[in-house]
Amino acid sequence: MNIHEYQGKAILKSFGVRVQEGIVADTADQAVEAAQKLKDEYNSDWVVVKAQIHAGGRGKGGGVKLAKNLDEVKEKAGAIIGMQLVTPQTGPEGKKVNKVLVAQDVYYPGESETKEFYVSVLLDRAKGRNIIMYSTEGGMDIEEVAEHTPEKIFKEEIDPKVGLQGFQARKIAFNLGLSGDAFKDMTKFITALYKAYIATDSSMFEINPVLKTSDNKILAVDAKVNLDDNALYRHPDYAALRDVTEEDPTEVEASKSNLNYVKLDGNVGCMVNGAGLAMATMDIIKIAGGEPANFLDVGGTANAQTVKAGFNIILQDPNVRAILINIFGGIVRCDRVAQGVIDAYNEIGNIPVPIIVRLQGTNAAEAKELIDNSGLKVFSAILLKEAAERVKEVLAN
Repeated sequence: MNIHEYQGKAILKSFGVRVQEGIVADTADQAVEAAQKLKDEYNSDWVVVKAQIHAGGRGKGGGVKLAKNLDEVKEKAGAIIGMQLVTPQTGPEGKKVNKVLVAQDVYYPGESETKEFYVSVLLDRAKGRNIIMYSTEGGMDIEEVAEHTPEKIFKEEIDPKVGLQGFQARKIAFNLGLSGDAFKDMTKFITALYKAYIATDSSMFEINPVLKTSDNKILAVDAKVNLDDNALYRHPDYAALRDVTEEDPTEVEASKSNLNYVKLDGNVGCMVNGAGLAMATMDIIKIAGGEPANFLDVGGTANAQTVKAGFNIILQDPNVRAILINIFGGIVRCDRVAQGVIDAYNEIGNIPVPIIVRLQGTNAAEAKELIDNSGLKVFSAILLKEAAERVKEVLAN
């Protein structure tokens, strides 16, 4: 589950990670109030107004602005709130900005120059270990750094038996070229960051940039935090941070019915039980000359209610020209799934696209008979090859 920058910073701060202080605002007037509070508390005359959406590259799209006084805060917050912000990660449609973070200016003058770094904590799935990835090239797209100057990216692998060791935190600070107070502060920063990552059951922390201020403090200027959905039952307070306005409405609706749904750009909707079978089904659709319109896993059981919910979600996509239901009847009997399809079809009413149902497993023959005798615009299949041929037929018409 993705969360906003201001939420990620609040989590980091609770674990002792120093962050750029800020106050979230829903309106331009609230942004002015926030800027005044920052000025009073941190003596920050200048502030940064940052759009809060679940995407990176906000500055490139005009979603991050420096304001030098309260009038500029109101002007720039008013321009950002409500805008459709397009970044390299949102796609051409962009995302609507509903709130901004008014943050203190941390690029103040001092005895030494400021320096930006990149630090992230994530799981290396190939090795089954967490890694800390870091670079001296903070503030830039890490993909560009990896492509053009890969020697500037470092990785520190963490042994799960012992966790992050002190010498590793010091090694990271050394490789970033730090010394003195900044070196000590970076080791503390890395230690607290990794502690937060483990304690929150996160799948990724990305801090870009991590800033060394002119007085040698280390702090997080940005925070991209991804919490592991499968662990949210242990963190109900974090689960409450979910912002459904940032998600695809159909995916939100699917989650309410306990369906695993991801929208794609194709023309054949699929409804399958099991993630592996869903991937195979998408391959079959492509072999048949179509393109999958979605990934939809109804889980281990499929009944009239789950099938109906799946139909309603798939049919919201105007590009869908056919629906392929591919169910393996292991736990659930195929004839019960077939009856569920018939009941859901009758309950919804006129479904404008053809439906191909491939049922294999317990009582598959009985299921095919039910579908064939239903009188509905539903085509049955036993083999994957048959299902693919049916898909090809309906797409050709």
